[in-house]
Amino acid sequence: MSRVFAYCRVSTTDQVTENQVLEIKNAGFALEPHRIVEEKISGSVAAYERPEFKKLSERLEATDVLIVTKLDRLGRNAIDVRSTVEKLAKAGVKVHCLALGGADLTSPAGKMTMQVISAVAEFERDLLIERTHSGLDRAKAAGKKFGRPSALTAHEKEDVVALIKSGSSISEVARRFKTSRQTILRVRDTISGD
Repeated sequence: MSRVFAYCRVSTTDQVTENQVLEIKNAGFALEPHRIVEEKISGSVAAYERPEFKKLSERLEATDVLIVTKLDRLGRNAIDVRSTVEKLAKAGVKVHCLALGGADLTSPAGKMTMQVISAVAEFERDLLIERTHSGLDRAKAAGKKFGRPSALTAHEKEDVVALIKSGSSISEVARRFKTSRQTILRVRDTISGD
């Protein structure tokens, strides 16, 4: 006989999971209190890195059913959700999501739904990367400088080079310019790389 578990997650400590539990019960799933797993943790944490979800996954057995109200309760993004559902499916656990009409995500129709969601997420990610690169290219073309500003001015770098060539140690030069040895080493490496 299948056991039914509910995984209810909220992101902050001032939120409660009561609405998720009520939604699952109203959908017709019989829940025993000891099979309701509640967690207060950010959705940015991967499912299997969450303490309560990890304990839950160790309790689940083949033929068990795991219910969530929305996909984002399971994972931080489509790839994480898909990975989580696949791991549970390999263990023989059915995963139902109420927001998707209560569909079993481990069934053929559920797998297709997950593939569509993953494809859309990948498409959105690719668009974001493309927009980011376009924006960076435009900014570079407009003369925008990227990265942290240099710890030393061009004149100070010339002084560093002169001090190193005259035999001063890297540590001495770093102290004199109130900067790190690594900064001085980078300046030194630019002169030896010429």
